[in-house]
Amino acid sequence: MVEEFVASYAKLIVNHPAMIEVVHYMEGDVKQIVIYTHQEDVGKLIGKEGKMIGSIKTLISGCKAKDSLSYRINVEAKA
Repeated sequence: MVEEFVASYAKLIVNHPAMIEVVHYMEGDVKQIVIYTHQEDVGKLIGKEGKMIGSIKTLISGCKAKDSLSYRINVEAKA
């Protein structure tokens, strides 16, 4: 559920929405979410002073109360 939200939200922001790929895996009690995107779009997803990725993290923090998992989000350029 969270991964689908992150993918759809990221596709609205970037110039290359077809390149968005969201991968998730568990590290203990933390769910790691990695957004792979075109190199040009990494800065757009992070935003000035990290405000865009910060807003995504804020929205996802509401899910923590529901499923008691912590989430970590990273943005990486596709090779």
